[in-house]
Amino acid sequence: MARPYAPGPKQFVFAVDGGDGHRVCVGDPQEACVAFSAFFRNRNSGTFTISDESVGQSLVLMPGQGVSARIRGTDRSRSEYLRVDRGNRCLPSAMLFFENGYAGLDHFGQWFSGLADLDASPETRGAARAATFTTEAAALEEVARIWGASGIVDPSDQYHVFFDSHDADDDRADRAELLKLIEFLGVERVDAPAGAAEGEVWVRTDARLAAACARRS
Repeated sequence: MARPYAPGPKQFVFAVDGGDGHRVCVGDPQEACVAFSAFFRNRNSGTFTISDESVGQSLVLMPGQGVSARIRGTDRSRSEYLRVDRGNRCLPSAMLFFENGYAGLDHFGQWFSGLADLDASPETRGAARAATFTTEAAALEEVARIWGASGIVDPSDQYHVFFDSHDADDDRADRAELLKLIEFLGVERVDAPAGAAEGEVWVRTDARLAAACARRS
């Protein structure tokens, strides 16, 4: 469960490539994100670490490798890893960490306990994540998460559109996961209309899907 941001000043430590940390004291997550954005943009480094020492949690961004890691506790063997298919997710990841710490990063999908697991194809990773959702309620919430990142409702109000305006090479793991989940839920996929982007997935909406996605809006 995500932890709410504690009111009042909070301290984070920013570091690059395992070097000495830069401490910042901020009043809220937005202020923290602005401070980290300035820190991030002014450095060409392989590894950026954000630490919340008060709860023993860290986020490690490795933009050159397309990998992020999250750590709970001081033991780095308790790390989890995520393949970042799009480079522009570094700052959104930082914001989620500032808002809700380790648990807030669930937003981006499946984290793996080993780096080697990330070598699987996006389609394999997506299918593996889909298999972890074994109830209708959990599957609907996951579908809504995927829709909430880049989805729209068609103006006719008959279809939910996932990956709006995205190319087929974008979000491959999430797309593979989505296709498995809508099959599990019995949601009807329809052909995208002429002119739609190649990566879009259109499904016929139903009351369950509409309610789950509305909670994400």
